[in-house]
Amino acid sequence: MAVDPPTDVQIAAAAAVAESFQHAGGQPGIAYGIVANGELVHSGGIGERRLGGPEPDADTVFRIASMTKSFTASAVLLLRDRGTLRLDDTVESYVPELDGLKGPTADSPTLTIRHLLTMAGGFPTDDPWGDRQQGLSLPAFSDLLRGGLSFAWAPGTRFEYSNLGYAILGRVIAAAAGSEYLDFMTNELIKPVGLERTVFDPAGLPETEVARGYRKVDERWSEVPFDPYGAFAPMGGLFSTVRDLARWVAGMLDAFPARDDSDDAHPLRRASRRELQQPHHGFSRLADASAFDELSKLTWRSYGYGLMVDEDARHGRFVGHSGGYPGFGSHMRWHPQSGIGVVALGNSTYAAARTLAADMLDALLEGRAVRPSGPAPHGRPASAATLEAKADIERLLTRWDDDVAARWFAVNVDLDEPIARRRAEIERIREQLGDLRPADGPEPEHDSPAHCAWWLRGPNGRLRVEIRLTPETPPRVQTLNLTVAMRPNEGLRAIVDKILAALNDPSPAFPPSVATAPSADRHRLDRMMRLAGAWAGTCRHAEVWGGDGETATTIRITGESGDLMLTLQTDQENVLVQKVAVEVAI
Repeated sequence: MAVDPPTDVQIAAAAAVAESFQHAGGQPGIAYGIVANGELVHSGGIGERRLGGPEPDADTVFRIASMTKSFTASAVLLLRDRGTLRLDDTVESYVPELDGLKGPTADSPTLTIRHLLTMAGGFPTDDPWGDRQQGLSLPAFSDLLRGGLSFAWAPGTRFEYSNLGYAILGRVIAAAAGSEYLDFMTNELIKPVGLERTVFDPAGLPETEVARGYRKVDERWSEVPFDPYGAFAPMGGLFSTVRDLARWVAGMLDAFPARDDSDDAHPLRRASRRELQQPHHGFSRLADASAFDELSKLTWRSYGYGLMVDEDARHGRFVGHSGGYPGFGSHMRWHPQSGIGVVALGNSTYAAARTLAADMLDALLEGRAVRPSGPAPHGRPASAATLEAKADIERLLTRWDDDVAARWFAVNVDLDEPIARRRAEIERIREQLGDLRPADGPEPEHDSPAHCAWWLRGPNGRLRVEIRLTPETPPRVQTLNLTVAMRPNEGLRAIVDKILAALNDPSPAFPPSVATAPSADRHRLDRMMRLAGAWAGTCRHAEVWGGDGETATTIRITGESGDLMLTLQTDQENVLVQKVAVEVAI
């Protein structure tokens, strides 16, 4: 799906982030790329691909370490889609060395492929150890497995990052495919995607085009030799480039939205690529809004299949994965809602590429109309039946028609609220608001093809209309929600204006000139304002969303980075605020 590409200003801001990152000196060199609309739209390199050598570029080969896991997970789903394995198959069915493996408790379930994919196998975290097993031979790996494995948790009960688990998945892939892991990955996934310089062994590539890895020893860079290909390659053995990884990221972004187009442009079908990017096992809150201005950093992290899924308080869902290894650090990260991604590669031990990629992507999203929403809100447009129902319900609200009501209302509508009472309520609303007609904005909302919410307006306020259709054929209207939003009077409007002005102050606080009930906690109100200001940024527009307009009003506030819902209730004279809330509008 075509998206608005980053502007020159946004790209320049992201490039400046990379310059600043490299200037801090955490690695000899970095290469980075920006992805939009299925293409690498910008790339750059700073520093040295090897000491004394040229700058890295989009075609410089770096070790990408644990970013390999998304490739291994993709191979598992590719075999699943072909009917060769099932995700809930036991691992011992494919890896005989694990036959009879016992979990840590008597009631532990047998280890499955799905457990390993989601980092829920129960093995203890093994980053330093796992990194050093990269070159382990297959016979030695078999001996290790036969010797028994230790568990930290019963499988399926808790996330704990495991390189061993993905090394075992490599054995599963080889057994299910009937070929070596390397051969299957190369011939069935890497080459069909069109990745020209993504390899498990860079020896066949021009030496000058391969970045060398380094670590600091006595304040000097010391080269780290490459480990050979081995049994742990499925967890971190790949080498790749910004250009190839941009294509990989583009393939993940192209999985959204679900649609009827041809599905043969990628070896892994779109549904399976979306499946990789779903939060299958949540495990940590990365930040806490303990400081009033840190709400934007509140994030919930989950693991998909070979990919991390972050739910960010400001921008919604990010997907990606890091790669940390002796001599290298890497990260790929994308934002499904905007269709933009970033790749960042560095050539020092555990280079902080995640920080670089995250900051670059934040710069690219600055000023874009994105909202935090959990899963990426890609989807099919409203169905023809929904649009037809919208038009008929709109006519019904302006002039009642029994035939239209009988045609559209599902059996539950009269049971939930008798039709006669619904008709009387609609007549009362028309008396309140005056003649109804389509509002100028916002555009109708559809959270599914069978849903629509839109606004009508009258001389005295607005009416929000929401319908949902049934799953039967033909579909009928099962839900009709009507929300009246009366225009606030002068007293309410004055209070709203003061709160809006305070939100745009550099240090938001509840306006001292607005009187509140004696029971109100002014410190809590000040904190609420600071959090709201941090969330929304500059507030640009306010629209009435509900309330009687005399002593109560609800206002939706549009900010540069997030929306807010302001709810006010006052006394009859609009002098004393009895209730006030400023909440995030999702």
